[in-house]
Amino acid sequence: MNVIAIVKYVFTLIGIGLLVGAFYSFKNTQNFLTAALPAEGTVVRLIRSEPTGSTTSGSEVDSPTYRPVVAFDTQAGKAIKFTSSTGSNPPSYSVGEVVEILYQENSPEQAKINSFFSLWGLSTILGGMGSVFFLVGFSIILFGCLKGKKIEYLRKNGVPIKARFQSVEINGALEVNGRNPYQIYVQWENPTTSKLHIFKSENIWFDPSGHISDEEITVLIEKDNPKKYHVDTSFLPIV
Repeated sequence: MNVIAIVKYVFTLIGIGLLVGAFYSFKNTQNFLTAALPAEGTVVRLIRSEPTGSTTSGSEVDSPTYRPVVAFDTQAGKAIKFTSSTGSNPPSYSVGEVVEILYQENSPEQAKINSFFSLWGLSTILGGMGSVFFLVGFSIILFGCLKGKKIEYLRKNGVPIKARFQSVEINGALEVNGRNPYQIYVQWENPTTSKLHIFKSENIWFDPSGHISDEEITVLIEKDNPKKYHVDTSFLPIV
């Protein structure tokens, strides 16, 4: 389905973009720490940041966050105030609390509190989100490639058998844009072992029932391994 084809590439590209952003954020923090000077600061204020979303009743979806405003003196004796770029709820700091900060001599206004989240929070969030998006998109691409190779292998080397049509079922395990695909189920009794095998087709994004006129459908199986198979649906129209 075209939607799945688009999603896999969009997710992969978003994941790559977020991972690139995480890398640059990580490198920027590393460069900042290389030239950073330590100092003691005091939390003089907490800035409340309201959430942007709200429910239909007008109540807040998310709790507000609180960012500390920190005052400190540089080694040159210059008084500086800065607002932390990260906030939390409940507040991570209280007014009057003494905290360790790091700053660069040429830009002390861009100081940071010396804590893991203040220094590495952005790169951690971007890296985590990027990994999820990339793995989802890449997994879909990889699954499609492996499935394509399996089908191509069976088309070249598989043993064709005739299986009896059983039913057309909706695949409730997969839904895209509110739609579920269909699968054709067929059964075949192995004449060697007398074991009954049930085969199901790949996902079909329209109801194929009206296009099935024969009681038997071709299935390609690997020699001596019916577990590896492909139900041939080439008789269906291309939609």
